[in-house]
Amino acid sequence: MDLTWMAWTWPTAAFFIFIASCLTVMTLWEFASPGGAPRRGIFGLDTTRGDRLFISLLGSAFIFLAWIGIMGTPLWGGLVISILWFGFVFRWV
Repeated sequence: MDLTWMAWTWPTAAFFIFIASCLTVMTLWEFASPGGAPRRGIFGLDTTRGDRLFISLLGSAFIFLAWIGIMGTPLWGGLVISILWFGFVFRWV
């Protein structure tokens, strides 16, 4: 596949594929098991699954920016912290 028409790189395409996959999985999860009632987490926020996905993605962006600013590359450490952050948010937030 030629991605040069928009100056995309494979990591950029992988990022957008990941976001589309997250939205698809969340949609299928909602159809399979409707969870419309918000729940209150340890931060005192009433959140739904979509809210927790947004918080996870936003937090991961800040984790990666901090990792790049402090440690530089490679980004494997930031990835591990982001995966742990996703688990934390979906379990307790």
